[in-house]
Amino acid sequence: MTGGALARVIGRPPAGPAGEADRCDLCAAPAEVGHRHLYDTERAEALCACRACALLFARDAAGQGHYLLIPQRRVRLAPLPADGLGVPVGLAFFVARADGGVTAHYPSPAGATQWEVAPENWSAAVARCPRLRTLVPEVEALLVNTARGRQDHWITPVDDCFRLVALVRREWRGLSGGDRIWPAVERFFTDLAE
Repeated sequence: MTGGALARVIGRPPAGPAGEADRCDLCAAPAEVGHRHLYDTERAEALCACRACALLFARDAAGQGHYLLIPQRRVRLAPLPADGLGVPVGLAFFVARADGGVTAHYPSPAGATQWEVAPENWSAAVARCPRLRTLVPEVEALLVNTARGRQDHWITPVDDCFRLVALVRREWRGLSGGDRIWPAVERFFTDLAE
């Protein structure tokens, strides 16, 4: 994510005149409220896109370029056991890659920590939840929250996951997260449901 895009996700205004509208990270045109995002596979970041750039890349259904339009679907899943996926914490997301591998990420105060999911473990998860076969590589994720007794499992756009990483970075205090982090995470998942 570019510095300006990350600042917008975190909720702090980017450098520049106060009240300045979001801009397309590709052509610098104004990006309307609720604009779409593109995933830059070369830099592994989400970019803001104006309507014209979003339409241009929406036509690339084969995903041949290095910019991929991030879908907008959010699908709540029945809880599935994530222990076989190697999740060391209760909050993580899993992104299928175009090469068939799966990368797991968990938000932390330092950003997203990541590791590779063993192929046989991902295959077992897909066998338990066949909807995971529908994940669009690189731009959709399985988002899991089993922290503090929750059972939230979602297919979400990766930009939602990036927003969660930014939220954890912004709200985390001290060694254990402080008293602001978990209410903020719960609001995030409540907003997904709405």
